Amino acid sequence: MDEPGALTEPEERAWRGLMTVVALGLPQIERTFREHGLVHIEYLLLQSLAQTPDGLRLSDLAGCARSSQSRLSHRMRKLIDLGYVAQLPCGTDGRVTIAQITDEGRAMLDTLCPAHLRDVRRVLFDHLDESQLAALAGALEAVAVKLSH
Repeated sequence: MDEPGALTEPEERAWRGLMTVVALGLPQIERTFREHGLVHIEYLLLQSLAQTPDGLRLSDLAGCARSSQSRLSHRMRKLIDLGYVAQLPCGTDGRVTIAQITDEGRAMLDTLCPAHLRDVRRVLFDHLDESQLAALAGALEAVAVKLSH
């Protein structure tokens, strides 16, 4: 197998830029969640459940969050303990558990969403013009598609 060559100059710039966003930007975004006792994955779970009024099977919810079942189980226990999520048996399949967001969970989303959107724009999007944003979206979508398969 051939050894990979050094990164090209554009690859190096892209990689360093991504690592800076991950190292410096994501903690700034996480701060909003931590102030409310949550982490980003828990916010994502609440968002996914809020978009599905009848709830989601736990296996489907794990897929939405790109999470393992064990990691989901830990996060769900916390969200249930906080009163943000309820788990119910599936009416058509007794082997299946459905997760539903509660009114308290919706209220938490209503509190967090505006601050989260401000943070994401401040950390990332406010620094880009329309063509840069389009290029970033296209590039990240291409990478995400490959990682998802």
